[in-house]
Amino acid sequence: MTEQIEQAERGVGEFTLSGPLTSAPPAGYTVPEPDEKWTLRGGFAHVYYGERNQGIVRPVLMADGFNLGKSDLARLHAGLDGGFPLLTELRRRGRDVILVGFDERSASVLDNARTVTEAVLRTIAERLGSARLTVGGFSMGGLVTRYALARMEHERVDHQAAVCFSYDTPHRGAYIPIGLQAFAHFIPVPNDFARQMNSPAARQMLWRHYDAMTGQNGIAPERREFLRRLADVGGWPRLPRVLALANGRGDGTGIAVPPGETVLKSERVYPGTAFYAQAQGREVTVAELKRRFPASEKTITTGDLPETDGAPGGTLRSYGILADALRKAGAQVDLRHEEICFVPTVSAVALRDLDQQKDLYVNVEDVDPDESEADDFVWSSTTTAHTAVTEELGTWLLDRLPD
Repeated sequence: MTEQIEQAERGVGEFTLSGPLTSAPPAGYTVPEPDEKWTLRGGFAHVYYGERNQGIVRPVLMADGFNLGKSDLARLHAGLDGGFPLLTELRRRGRDVILVGFDERSASVLDNARTVTEAVLRTIAERLGSARLTVGGFSMGGLVTRYALARMEHERVDHQAAVCFSYDTPHRGAYIPIGLQAFAHFIPVPNDFARQMNSPAARQMLWRHYDAMTGQNGIAPERREFLRRLADVGGWPRLPRVLALANGRGDGTGIAVPPGETVLKSERVYPGTAFYAQAQGREVTVAELKRRFPASEKTITTGDLPETDGAPGGTLRSYGILADALRKAGAQVDLRHEEICFVPTVSAVALRDLDQQKDLYVNVEDVDPDESEADDFVWSSTTTAHTAVTEELGTWLLDRLPD
């Protein structure tokens, strides 16, 4: 039994945090074969012609988001065409869909931007006619395309994009609980979860990052450098119309996760380990980590952070995914809050930073829209999962694409 529990604790970390766009296609859904497949530097693309098009005529480029490993464009297609058939509707309207994937989704945003740049230039070269491009991305893909187009403008390269859109993109940062990040490194062997949390993209994207070497949490040096590099190219592309969509609500209503409340406890495997929702305060305990092999205990604390778990925003099954992994390893799990905020609404619409409670929970409807860095933006009327394509958001985007 002791050996079994030791093996169970060592194997818990073979998972990653991911959203709907990485799920397996639903039963009965068949992903169509692309009309073209491109090999790009650092990635690849699948091209789907619009109805009645014999080539690329009215292109819409969409970049994949954050995870560990290579993009799976079949799963991305299914995710973007499942609940609301966004890709089918784009093609029905005569638009050509170009899905851009990356050889490593957790690579630096700066590196993956080169892949997008190459995809844009190839699209222009193969396009029939002169229709301007729509370029955007989902989750981190929105940061990648934002940087790629801004850098092209800075270098005086004509991207010919009329619209740049981002879909639940963490423009002001994404949130993964500090205790959850710390647990990735508390697992006593190298694991996928730790690799994901410590990847270049995670360090650039996360609003606060846990440093396993120091045991401290804060703004990662890689994030500071990324924001500096982004500012160096102007912050945003200036030529296209910038659209931002958020999966979270905009009325200041968050998720029912009371600050300080226990969200997950484990017994048998990592016995006594518990996670608590982020609360305000100077010395706030967010996790008690305990393991048997080798025996160790660690208390994870934060200071001066807002109540982020329950903030308005697109949700991720952050604790639900960990609970699934613990159960698979034989743990007895008490899961009280499966989903929490991942990309706050104010981050997705590029409106406010996340440091202050009042900004994180602001009623966006009451804020001057000119405060946003986007030209136009929208939020969900109900809380929805991060990157979930809903009829409400999908229709809003379709109605704002260029003629």
